[in-house]
Amino acid sequence: MSLTGKTVIVLGAGRSGRAAAALALCEGAEVQVHDAAEKIDGMPNGALLHAGATPESGALAKCDLLVISPGIDTFGPLVAAYSAGAGEAIGEIEFAYRYFEGKVIGITGTNGKTTTTELVERILNAGGYHAAACGNYGVPFCEVVLRDPMPDAVALELSSFQLETIWSFRPDVAVWLNFAPDHMDRYPTVEAYFAAKLRIFDNQSESDTAIVRQGEKLPALKARTVTFSTEDESAEWFSDGRVLKRRGEVIFDLEATTRMRGLHNAENAMAAIAACEAIGISLEAAARALHGYAPPLHRCELVRTLDGVEYLNDSKATNLHALESALRSQTRPVVLIAGGKQKGLDYAPVVPLLAKKAVAAVTFGQIAGPLAEVFSKAVPVDQVATLSEAIEIARRHAPRGGTVLLSPGTSSFDQFSGYEQRGDTFRELVLNLR
Repeated sequence: MSLTGKTVIVLGAGRSGRAAAALALCEGAEVQVHDAAEKIDGMPNGALLHAGATPESGALAKCDLLVISPGIDTFGPLVAAYSAGAGEAIGEIEFAYRYFEGKVIGITGTNGKTTTTELVERILNAGGYHAAACGNYGVPFCEVVLRDPMPDAVALELSSFQLETIWSFRPDVAVWLNFAPDHMDRYPTVEAYFAAKLRIFDNQSESDTAIVRQGEKLPALKARTVTFSTEDESAEWFSDGRVLKRRGEVIFDLEATTRMRGLHNAENAMAAIAACEAIGISLEAAARALHGYAPPLHRCELVRTLDGVEYLNDSKATNLHALESALRSQTRPVVLIAGGKQKGLDYAPVVPLLAKKAVAAVTFGQIAGPLAEVFSKAVPVDQVATLSEAIEIARRHAPRGGTVLLSPGTSSFDQFSGYEQRGDTFRELVLNLR
């Protein structure tokens, strides 16, 4: 796709927008960056900057190509206004894909994407590829495409927001980890969120591969399908949370050689191995890559053991499904700390699991009241304002041999800049307990 002499507008001045602008400039385009912020910083030299973007300014803008950053609502008035004057409107993932020359393993799902993406990158590199993890995972895809040399494979984490704006994007391997309601503050219905996720399969053919969790209610797929499960032993890959089996044969022991624990991590590992095997990576290389692996921070991270109580940081649990996964994986009596932003989710489904796994709960933040009302049907609940207060009360309730589990079940933006800051704060407060 030649951009020489063409005008490209990049809508959104975050890291994805910066990378898209750099790629467009490299390909010879005249580049404008528009953002609703009052000031735009950090853009590559040569890009024309337009701060204070509004639907009114968008209605006047003209371009050959509009590249939309994933943080901007694809169906909102700002994108609608800018799209009206654009020859074509795409997202940063689609833009990068048009210039990428290597293998693509795309990973989506409500939960587990980041861990699986890390594992895929490790396995690819162990198997002889020059690979990079990118997308919703830290580094924008456009930034990777600009590397010299360009990697010959990517582990590409894909959010529903990023998948909304693909058109020709076709991963060699598409990984579907799971699906549960989320982002109801952006999508009008659960069905709309599901449809956005499903776009990962849109352009695959019989020569491609889909790695799918057994039991997911997906339409018929064109790609060859490989299944994994921790519930159904008829799946091609199955695990009890410790050993991974393929067609009944033990392939790997998670507890013996990694720091991964729980059914959800077993699913992530199976999906990653199966995805890499689909493009020719041996199981031996995958085993080498997983040896000694520890999951990313904020995902059931063991912070410390104090007075016989484990403190786990699962701040990455920003929805109900992630909270359920964390609870299900626990083998010790739990005092759950949950809370954060009100996202309009229904937490009633967690009540039976909470009654089974927890002895108490503490809720905090904007959603503390509604959560306390739901959770009180299963366990005693304390409602507080801050995470610091929640930790102090949870400590009092936790029995020796138990676990204090921060698994918020919603996003952090009522009190924190993101789940990382929330998890870092939890870790610091716990390490300072005496």
